[in-house]
Amino acid sequence: MTLIAVIDDDPDILDASSMVLKSKGYKVITANNPSDGFKIVKEKKPDLIILDVMMDEPDDGFFLAQKFRKEKISTPILMYTSVSKALGLDFGKNEMVPVDDFVEKPISPDELVKKVEALLHKTKEKK
Repeated sequence: MTLIAVIDDDPDILDASSMVLKSKGYKVITANNPSDGFKIVKEKKPDLIILDVMMDEPDDGFFLAQKFRKEKISTPILMYTSVSKALGLDFGKNEMVPVDDFVEKPISPDELVKKVEALLHKTKEKK
């Protein structure tokens, strides 16, 4: 069964994301802060990571994504963001932001599933 880690400090986002993903047959593990998120990813080795940009600090998600990559964790990362629209920023994948895709919060359940399936499919093609 495909395992997805959702790391976000908002309990409503964790609950909603988990509910949507579980309804599609995915197994979900969650963490509500960067240190617990890093720990569950290292221990459980999920197939996909969904990561919020802003947690305790406004850039926690970016630092955690960088930490995953420095530790040679190549698991695809889908980053939740609400800052790009609010600040008018357009993040793209680069060394500072080593994630595979971005999605604006709030996200519809259909959009979440579509993004998750696309990243998982892309990963399977690489193998």
